Amino acid sequence: MKVSLRATYGIMAAVDLAMHLGTVPVQAKSIARRQAIPARFLEQVLHGMKKAGLVSSLRGAQGGYILSKKPSELSVVEILEALDGPLFPLGDRTGRAQVRRLSKPELLLEKVWEQVYRAERGVLEAISVEDLAGQQRVLEQERSLMYHI
Repeated sequence: MKVSLRATYGIMAAVDLAMHLGTVPVQAKSIARRQAIPARFLEQVLHGMKKAGLVSSLRGAQGGYILSKKPSELSVVEILEALDGPLFPLGDRTGRAQVRRLSKPELLLEKVWEQVYRAERGVLEAISVEDLAGQQRVLEQERSLMYHI
């Protein structure tokens, strides 16, 4: 499975928003600085996430972004598909079979690829932004402890 940099940054932005969940929106430049993401690229990513309904924004001096859902209700697969499109576009099998005959490898492996798709999707649906934010908190805690040795 290939994941674009756009989707990776989208996941990192969502994790950052989950970690700074509060009453005030988080500015994109703050996310960019903490996550080491180019600010202009992050703005494009956040715009895509806003268009998909994953984040909302508030304009103005106190503006920024907030998650549209609770972090525990936002899965990694939602972000990936919002920014990169369908994970594994299977298409309409019946329509394709009518247009042309499937080759031996296609017939043989079609069910295998379907199983791979379902397993991949299942894993990504099971991982929430809250799960990743929790892991990030642990990593940051470990990193800060190491500096104090």
